[in-house]
Amino acid sequence: MVSAQYTANQMQQLFFQFYAELNDFLSPDRKQVEFAHWLNEPASIKDAIEALGVPHPEVDLILVNGESVGFDYLTQNGDRISVYPHCKTLEVGVTSLVRPAPLPQTKFVLDVHLGKLATYLRLLGFDALYRNDYEDEELAQISSQQQRILLTQDRGLLKRSLVIHGYIVRSHAPEEQAKEVLERFQLRDAVAPLERCPRCNGQLAAVDKAEISDRIPPLTRLHYDEFARCQSCGQIYWKGAHYDRIQQLVKRVTVSSGPSVQAGDYYSCGQSG
Repeated sequence: MVSAQYTANQMQQLFFQFYAELNDFLSPDRKQVEFAHWLNEPASIKDAIEALGVPHPEVDLILVNGESVGFDYLTQNGDRISVYPHCKTLEVGVTSLVRPAPLPQTKFVLDVHLGKLATYLRLLGFDALYRNDYEDEELAQISSQQQRILLTQDRGLLKRSLVIHGYIVRSHAPEEQAKEVLERFQLRDAVAPLERCPRCNGQLAAVDKAEISDRIPPLTRLHYDEFARCQSCGQIYWKGAHYDRIQQLVKRVTVSSGPSVQAGDYYSCGQSG
């Protein structure tokens, strides 16, 4: 049996401060301040951070007593821990040991609650996998194996060890969600409307009008000459009334509403304040 004195000696008092949007995951009394947190035994810094509610893919830099550490760092009594979100810049001399390597392409997979966002991302030209019957384990595997950014509103899903690239979507309004994703991943300049099928995520390619004339309504044949066909599901598209609505959507979600609350907007990650 372990004595009470022995147990007390193993406890650790840690001092945490989380910056910028990582405060979204904290209780009100822990937002924007340094706070003490007790552990019964040493733990990896990843486990300690996630126990406080912050999923590891949201973390871009961890400083312990001023030194950058990786997720496998084992906590020690008295550690002062600063945790930063996505950083546009790092302080000179600071190297992040938790920032993953950049993905070769920006591709997404979305959980079952973000179907409208998936449609909007496809309309904006982004590769966005979505099904309304994905299980959490399947989502984590797809994200890992296909090198896709997992978008979700489920913290538990994003805490799975398989997930390297991921983001918790804060907003509940689909247009705001789309804007949020464009801002977080700096994708405004990559928007390419009418390059993907909003139904199935397949790529669109121009198709000769004569080849599909039997599949388009008579009035459409009369008034339109340019068509595209989904290479996956075969759906036909043309620049009808929906085109103007898509252009309006693009304008709304790509116009910045001002500086977003991101660490790199206000300080270099690595500074203490």
